[in-house]
Amino acid sequence: MLEVADIFRVHGPAWRQTVPLSLGQLKVMSAIEQCRTAALGGHVLRCSGCAKLEISYDSCRNRHCPKCQASAAHRWLEARQADLLPVEYYHVVFTLPATISAIAWYNKAVIYGLLFDVAAETLRTIAADPKHLGAQTGATLVLHTWGSALTHHPHVHGIVPGGGLSPDGERWVACRPGFFLPVRVLSRLFRRRFLEELAAVHRRGQLRFFGEYAALADPAVFAQWLAPLRACEWVVYAKRPFAGPEAVLAYLSRYTHRVAISNQRLVALDERGVTFRWKDYRAKGRTRYKTMTLGAHEFMRRFLLHVLPGGFHRIRHYGLLANPVRRANLAKVRELLHVVPTPRTQPDDTGPAVRPAFICRHCGAPMIVIEILQRSPPIRAPPVQRAAA
Repeated sequence: MLEVADIFRVHGPAWRQTVPLSLGQLKVMSAIEQCRTAALGGHVLRCSGCAKLEISYDSCRNRHCPKCQASAAHRWLEARQADLLPVEYYHVVFTLPATISAIAWYNKAVIYGLLFDVAAETLRTIAADPKHLGAQTGATLVLHTWGSALTHHPHVHGIVPGGGLSPDGERWVACRPGFFLPVRVLSRLFRRRFLEELAAVHRRGQLRFFGEYAALADPAVFAQWLAPLRACEWVVYAKRPFAGPEAVLAYLSRYTHRVAISNQRLVALDERGVTFRWKDYRAKGRTRYKTMTLGAHEFMRRFLLHVLPGGFHRIRHYGLLANPVRRANLAKVRELLHVVPTPRTQPDDTGPAVRPAFICRHCGAPMIVIEILQRSPPIRAPPVQRAAA
């Protein structure tokens, strides 16, 4: 199967000599190229059943790597499973206009951070309004920065329980069945608050502008540039509620650790470039599923558009689900909903057997590590020869 790593290995070395890339982008390329190869080391395994030998190379564990997200998603979902409540859950999406997306490329940490915080504030503010829900709610937000064609399209997916705690914290307030909050009201508040915060970070000098956007560094020009954004529609939409907690987990498993494009969507790499499958959301039915061919250099450029700043968290929890208070809030909600907590397994109870790290592909028996393969030493440039004084 064709992989993003194959494209990087074939076309990356020459392309890197012709374009300026950030250190973060170079690290992502290197990690993906080396993932599950001898360069990262690995293990020699022997099957405990059929005695077959196999070599398993280590993964890079980079969060942008298409091959490394399944295990990370599995671990994250196991931790989140205990957080689900027996209530309806809703999927809400907040999207930035293309105009702002254009400057977000040079200001990722600032604008993506605003997208998270303002979306969460919008949900909590409208939910707390007695005209709508009148309750304290919470949300898990997941950042995606891409469209199906790998274009730059920042948006957050919110998973929100259908209700919240009353202002005094003594009862659970459920939303109307099948309806969470009015998206038009959410969109208006999101637009106003985001533009207010964007203007504030500009005044503090936290935004950078280059090329055709360099003039936006001037406050007057920036204010004029913002004006049309106050009148255009900002896309905020809510989908139908999930069919139970299991459906929420199934959804999260597909979205939380997704990367810009999976290897399964790649079709071919040839003299024309890279061909991949994509979904045209403007079309209907089967006609929305199409293929696109990009030159290899353009494909790599689009993929690397979505490299996040170092240390930037793309999954965040707010309100009732914020990390410092989540455990106490969930316990309170379960008490109000009369949910019997799952008894904890006692230390002397016989729990389920721990799944082996490696399973034989031939007979399904556990595999035993019999040798560890060390990673290849990094290639370093030769020392610079200094002329004698």
